[in-house]
Amino acid sequence: MRAQMLSAALRTAARPSVFARSARTAPIFVRNASGHAQETFESFSERYVSFFQGAEDLFEVQRGLNNCFAHDLVPSPSVVEAAVRAARRVNDYATAVRVFEGIKEKVENKAQYEAYLTELKPLREELGLVLKEELYTS
Repeated sequence: MRAQMLSAALRTAARPSVFARSARTAPIFVRNASGHAQETFESFSERYVSFFQGAEDLFEVQRGLNNCFAHDLVPSPSVVEAAVRAARRVNDYATAVRVFEGIKEKVENKAQYEAYLTELKPLREELGLVLKEELYTS
């Protein structure tokens, strides 16, 4: 009985100091800005060109395309060229054609899409790519 009274007295004596200590050292929640610097368009292009040049299978190519098109910008023609070459290297014609469909969705107007098509026409002829618009002219 005496031991119980002693432990109860010690517990109640310890409580106020715990609460007083926690009140003095209240946690401070600060949300720091991310430590990532803004990536320039040139470094973005270099990063994805090198990624697509090293892609070894279809999963990597499609993952890279997914990540590339998720950004709020239109990839440069050099990135598109590297992506199309990677798709053809892994022997996936459909993904190569879909790269151009993705570009069509990302650009602001038809003139920009036409500029991409004219710039990448030698690549399309070299790889034998026929676009969706050329296949289905309705």
